[in-house]
Amino acid sequence: MKLEYSTFRALVIFSVLLVSSGLQAVDTRQIDQVRSKGVLDSGDFQIIDNFVADAVKELVSTEDFTSIAKTRTAILLRSRSETNSAATQYSEQFVESAHNHISDAFKEAQKLATDKQKSEVIVNLLILVDNLGDLRLVDLARKWLDNDNKVIRYWAVHCVTNPDITKQLNSGEAANSKLASEITKQLEVVLDSSSADTISLMAEFAATVQIPEGEELLLRIADMRIHKYFDWTVDYELLDGNILSFLYDKISSAGLSSRAALGVRFGQLYSCVFQRYVKGRDFLSETHKEYLASVLVETEKTLISNILGRPQSVVRKTVEQDDYVALLAEDSRLLGDKTRAGQIPLRLNFDYGKNPDGSKRIAPLELPSPAEIETSK
Repeated sequence: MKLEYSTFRALVIFSVLLVSSGLQAVDTRQIDQVRSKGVLDSGDFQIIDNFVADAVKELVSTEDFTSIAKTRTAILLRSRSETNSAATQYSEQFVESAHNHISDAFKEAQKLATDKQKSEVIVNLLILVDNLGDLRLVDLARKWLDNDNKVIRYWAVHCVTNPDITKQLNSGEAANSKLASEITKQLEVVLDSSSADTISLMAEFAATVQIPEGEELLLRIADMRIHKYFDWTVDYELLDGNILSFLYDKISSAGLSSRAALGVRFGQLYSCVFQRYVKGRDFLSETHKEYLASVLVETEKTLISNILGRPQSVVRKTVEQDDYVALLAEDSRLLGDKTRAGQIPLRLNFDYGKNPDGSKRIAPLELPSPAEIETSK
């Protein structure tokens, strides 16, 4: 289940607009000749470098979106050789030139007069790095992961977590595994101060990168979201549909020791969605209630039905009927209460830890009501 939200869609549309134009913004005659050659020489390498230098310079110097689109398209379309025999030579030179000139462009961007100009140029450069999708350029984006500007951080995270990069990190090479670990640790540092759309990128990366630190990051993300439910500060609940999906995917492939840790987060987070929907019915906006209802119903349809091995529809029906009593009963049946273990923990073989007296806890923790949170402030 992949649930999208408006900010993410806007950012993606922005990216597509900037790379979709087929028009040329820089002189491409010489570089096109080099792309068609079977063997390259030093003169060809210089042409590649000159092209990248001119294109990046133009990308930085223009403020017109149409011109930016033309330039970016020219760069992306010419980032690969047209001949297999020269592919490695061409790629190595292109990436080296891109790294050098984009790095210089980031430095120039920071000299611009206004914060708006700086951020626009930096975002444009990050989108270029993201679309090039080469692991050798990732260090250019890593420097911006802790930036306070939300759009800059989003694109920096996108650069280091996009599927092309994750695939390269998962190649099995020791250096790439080490880099994956470093990236994951950086993401963990900025997690708490990141927006929901950025956290969604982190969660997908955590679920797909093949290192132990990835699973740890996913657990940390789930814990952070659960905490926000408990203090009633959670935002954009649609994100939790994605996180539940990623947790389930990990549970399906994890070893026995990991399954318990993943399972308890899955159970507690899903129960948080149930409880927030019920306890916040007179407190939350219609938008928040719609988000929660969507997560409840879609999770039942796509995940709970799979776990229990048969179609489930009780949640959908109770939500449609505004039957909050029946919805809490389904929460108890699926996830457990003080008197019995839930169907999901029994099927996935996990519990919720220990009670204060040391006994096994078979029910998820109960959310305080909004009134209780207000009283405690």
